[in-house]
Amino acid sequence: MPDAVFADPTLARLYDPLDPDRGDLVPYLTLAHELGARRVLDVGCGTGTLACLLAAEGFEVVGVDPAGASLEVARGKPGAERVRWLHGDATTLPPLQTDLATMTGNVAQVFGTDDAWSATLRGAHAALVPGGHLVFETRDPAQRFWERWTRERTHRRDDVPGFGVVETWTDLVDVSLPFVTFRGTFVLADGRVLRSDSTLRFREHGELVASLEDAGYVVEQVRDAPDRPGLEWVFVARAAEPG
Repeated sequence: MPDAVFADPTLARLYDPLDPDRGDLVPYLTLAHELGARRVLDVGCGTGTLACLLAAEGFEVVGVDPAGASLEVARGKPGAERVRWLHGDATTLPPLQTDLATMTGNVAQVFGTDDAWSATLRGAHAALVPGGHLVFETRDPAQRFWERWTRERTHRRDDVPGFGVVETWTDLVDVSLPFVTFRGTFVLADGRVLRSDSTLRFREHGELVASLEDAGYVVEQVRDAPDRPGLEWVFVARAAEPG
């Protein structure tokens, strides 16, 4: 089930206003052009920011996400009519022929079990044409990024149009590697307090390479995330053999 931050209608509408700078998505636009893609599948598209950016640049885009509330936000964005929106995940896709599949943000880390991760990789593989690419980012566990997820470092007060002042912070709940659980708290101007718990899996580099190869990919590159140098890996994998 999607975390509340994506599935709760109120939190889904707050997602973009509380994170308006999506410069992290620019490298995906660059890669789409670099790889010569025309058709793109955005797995875990959320509120559709990347999908709409790609569509605005002329790509044929399919966005899939299991959180209906996030998809409702996505469908209301300018240019959303250019995107094919699907409610589901990489294992529930209809037949597709895409050149590029993406997983941005924390998407690649939400799959807690090996079976779920493998099924996602194989589902994306089935949606790609031979020689198509899967691109995703994931945090390097050696950097212990979760140590930044504390109330002291994340506390904010934002004046959000339509909501008023919204107070937010993150608490680190549990670190049982490779799993890390954290809780987001949202205090609304009307007094409501909403919370969302999330658990991410921090896979090692070799583990990721092996899982991709098992699903029929060839890892062509592992890049640094330009906006978070030294903290993340960006995997560029080519669909080689049937997944």
